[in-house]
Amino acid sequence: MDAETLVTDAARAAKRAQPQLARLYRDRKDTVLLAMADALVARADEITAANALDLAAADASGMAAGLRDRLALDPQRVASIAQQLRDAAALPDPVGEVIRGSVLANGLELREVRVPLGVVGMVYEARPNVTVDAAGLALKSGNAVVLRGGSAALHSNTALIAVLRSVLAEHGLPEDLVVGIDEHGREGVDVLMRARGLVDVLIPRGGAGLIRRVVENSLVPVIETGTGNTHVLVDASADLDQAEAIVLNAKTQRIGVCNALETLLVHRGIAEQALPRLGTALVGAGVTLHADPAAREILATAGVESTEAEPADWDTEYLALDLAVAVVEDLDAALEHIREHSTGHTESILTRDLPSQQRFLAEVDSAVVMANASTRFADGGEFGFGAEIGISTQKLHARGPMGLTELTTGKWIVVGQGHVRP
Repeated sequence: MDAETLVTDAARAAKRAQPQLARLYRDRKDTVLLAMADALVARADEITAANALDLAAADASGMAAGLRDRLALDPQRVASIAQQLRDAAALPDPVGEVIRGSVLANGLELREVRVPLGVVGMVYEARPNVTVDAAGLALKSGNAVVLRGGSAALHSNTALIAVLRSVLAEHGLPEDLVVGIDEHGREGVDVLMRARGLVDVLIPRGGAGLIRRVVENSLVPVIETGTGNTHVLVDASADLDQAEAIVLNAKTQRIGVCNALETLLVHRGIAEQALPRLGTALVGAGVTLHADPAAREILATAGVESTEAEPADWDTEYLALDLAVAVVEDLDAALEHIREHSTGHTESILTRDLPSQQRFLAEVDSAVVMANASTRFADGGEFGFGAEIGISTQKLHARGPMGLTELTTGKWIVVGQGHVRP
């Protein structure tokens, strides 16, 4: 059969399976999630062997270091992925939660409750951890999930999905609550984007090209998880000890993720003190600085190497040991730079001035806005969500890290006693 038929059948099977999950109580769902976590750890050798095939292909194709880091699995990472399932199991179940309710003057009872979205489609690239995170969060929130994780992670995703489906079967649940369509390639994505009526929402997670393609072409409603051209502003009053630690953490703790720092802005009033120190630390950590003329002059005086920033650098999500650096005249100039170049993901100000902090937090229009903290905290796990299915940079339905609650919608329950409308 062709990809059109196979992917459509997979989506239809997920839609048929989902009602069996939606009516389960929390204890049953949590039992399955914990069993999945145990199975992942028990079969870690099988999973890492599959991942090794993907890594070999990645090395042969010259995959960028940041993307390869996302792709790589070892027993420790498999255990970490399994822990995300355990964390999700420990969280409250949002399904059935009463959002609001009232009794009308005529005695009619109203309440809005949380219900699953239904079938969630995920399209992502070279991130096998997303396979498990998405499946776990979907199952906990009562949703079936159709996963397309890209050809670069084909063997890894196939192995992970096989483990998850086997646990579903062992617990008497339909395997088609978790469906993978990686083998159908780009054509499979095209079919998934046309599966309106079978798939309730599509969530792309990856590079700008992938996200744009899905947003612009999908007939299925899309929740956009945007790219992370994140900014840190070192304000004139910043504590430089804190600034050095935060900037290094934000840029180098893990480079291939959307909440890693990509543009550093330094207030003119502290640039001569801050840039030599920050530049030395960053270059020492292997970072290439793409600096504007003002920043380059200060760095050169201090003996810190940099390259001349090109216009494209201000809009680049490097996902690598590269960093755009600019000197800004004041807070207004920093806010204007962020408004022009941000992707609306995460921005942070480092300051000891409360009015500047308050202005930054109020005026920056991103999904996550921080003060005196690393952008690496923009993460569902760090926010206590157990895991995340992505970080939404749009404003409708969900914004910021998306956990269990964001995978539900509302349904109105109306109870009367023979009420008719006059």
